[in-house]
Amino acid sequence: MAAAAGATGTRSWLQAQHQTWLTPKRLRAATIALFVAAFGFSSITLSGSTPPSHSEQSRSAGSHQSH
Repeated sequence: MAAAAGATGTRSWLQAQHQTWLTPKRLRAATIALFVAAFGFSSITLSGSTPPSHSEQSRSAGSHQSH
């Protein structure tokens, strides 16, 4: 969701600048590029789970050893 919000905010900022080169067709292309980049970046850099802490790893490793 943060990626989509960032892409939407950037698109809004671009639109508010009233640049002459930013035609509706280019704004649409920029919007698509922003969303693709944002979702691509977030899917590569963010994971859905948190790795276990160091103390949890040592406890789970100790429980698998035979006594």
